[in-house]
Amino acid sequence: MISDITIGQFMPGKSFIHKLDPRMKIILMTAVIVFVFLAKNLMSMGTLLGFVALAMLLSRIPLRMYFKGLKAIWFLVFFTAALNMLYIKGEHVVFQYKAITIYEEALWQSGFIAVRLVMIVIISSMLTYTTSPTDLTAAIERLLAPFKLLGMPVHELAMMMTIALRFIPTLLEETEKIMNAQKARGADLESGGVIRRAKALIPILIPLFISSFRRAFDLATAMDCRCYTGGKGRTRLNVLKYRFRDVLAFILMAGLCAGVIYLNTLAPALIR
Repeated sequence: MISDITIGQFMPGKSFIHKLDPRMKIILMTAVIVFVFLAKNLMSMGTLLGFVALAMLLSRIPLRMYFKGLKAIWFLVFFTAALNMLYIKGEHVVFQYKAITIYEEALWQSGFIAVRLVMIVIISSMLTYTTSPTDLTAAIERLLAPFKLLGMPVHELAMMMTIALRFIPTLLEETEKIMNAQKARGADLESGGVIRRAKALIPILIPLFISSFRRAFDLATAMDCRCYTGGKGRTRLNVLKYRFRDVLAFILMAGLCAGVIYLNTLAPALIR
């Protein structure tokens, strides 16, 4: 299960999505996530699904990587959908047994929630798959630049966010190694009740925390050796610039957003 979590990994490539300005990728990702929640019927949701599928193809990332990243959230998706089916009320009864009643409106809403969660994970994973940590730091810093006027340490915040995202795969790999080592020593991590399983995690968490602090100390030492003093006065080798493909992607996203809004008003009854 741990090895199935792929968010935070960067896969170098030369696809259209790879070549987009990282600032534009963050803007597009945010817009997609917002409009995923604004879609209210099958037509608008289907349009967003088509756009996400097109982006997956343009990224040239193997589809198995996207589906591998989804394995870790299947339980959350089905659990959330099941809760909505049980608690959302409506007018048209589909199934009824004793105190359990499932309405047609609840099925629609549960399906929409499941699709929304899947699309959010895919779009977020695509950002990290196609953007290097260095570019991601520069993009976040440039997008948050107006907050410098309020005295916010924008560069430091962007650096911390990127480092945290970058070390997700590393810590997951370290966790899997520790678990395998404990299992080789006879540790039982899967049987028993919740309390017993929680206690079995202690031999994993302690070495994981020690390893995390060691990696953080090594990273801090490496940054000190390279005379890192924060964002003040720093320059960049590669300056971010918007290009024609970024304008094209923005126009496509603007058209998508307008289409979703139009389709929401065209057929609002489809989300009963």
